[in-house]
Amino acid sequence: MTLRTKFTDIMGIDNPMASAPMGGSAGGALAAAVSNGGGLGLIGGGRSDFEWIGPQIECATSHTRKPWGIGFLSWALLSETLHHALEFGPSAVMLSFGDPTAFAPVVRASEAKLIVQVVNLDEARVAVDVGADVIVAQGMEAGGHGGTRATLPFVPAVVDLVSPTPVLAAGGIADGRGLAAALSLGAAGALIGTRFNTCEEALVDSEVIKAVLNGHGEDTERSGVFDIARGVAWPAPYTGRTIRNEFLDQWRGREVELMADAAARAEYRKAEQRGDMRVVPVWAGEAIDLITESLSATDLVRTMVSDAEELLRRILNQT
Repeated sequence: MTLRTKFTDIMGIDNPMASAPMGGSAGGALAAAVSNGGGLGLIGGGRSDFEWIGPQIECATSHTRKPWGIGFLSWALLSETLHHALEFGPSAVMLSFGDPTAFAPVVRASEAKLIVQVVNLDEARVAVDVGADVIVAQGMEAGGHGGTRATLPFVPAVVDLVSPTPVLAAGGIADGRGLAAALSLGAAGALIGTRFNTCEEALVDSEVIKAVLNGHGEDTERSGVFDIARGVAWPAPYTGRTIRNEFLDQWRGREVELMADAAARAEYRKAEQRGDMRVVPVWAGEAIDLITESLSATDLVRTMVSDAEELLRRILNQT
């Protein structure tokens, strides 16, 4: 069985998987490894960190000749950063969290495919209006920032709404079973974050990976506490899912107080710089129960696809 979908056809790749463009951790090495495994590796452009992006793109292009892409936060993206990234010839640009309208024409005027991530149906309608080639439907189970819709009912709702535009499922997908489920929901593939964040090529501290490998889904929680502590002005609809720690326990429900306490935020930043795991946010999704080892991203893509193929084959043989 070959898992060929509209997404693989559009991107010219072998497998219906993409790595989430996680800011600060999804660098060029991770993107290249995912692409070399037959998926679409996406560099995390984050909040338009101009100096960081160039070296990571150069790393990706020096380690793979297969399609790769880069993702940005729509609410924080600078026009000059987008133009700079497009000069490197990415196969895809992904826009997430915020209105993509101002940037979509720039991407569509290039040779890159436009991928837009959405967390509700209103955002899905906007994605269609701006001409997205691929739409990512992200459920609230995802690690990092997201919305309030659960993956299982949200993905097919987006599939029905935006057809014939292909949809990638995201949120709570960490193994071949999740990939098979995404395809069964009508998605053309899956966008995966937390599982790739534990891969050998990710720019993630070993203590963070250890926390994910030892964590459980019920240990995770959505909150705006860490954004306030870091002084990052994320738009209100998007909270971040992390593993609970002492800092979150201390300030949960006291967000307004934290916002007004400059000394507490300064202490937070000092502790974070020291790598104090009682304070450091570990961005992780609910599927961490399924993550028990750190693999090469190339091997992970192939393993997940093989497992999904075998599961779907067994299901089909039972009918």
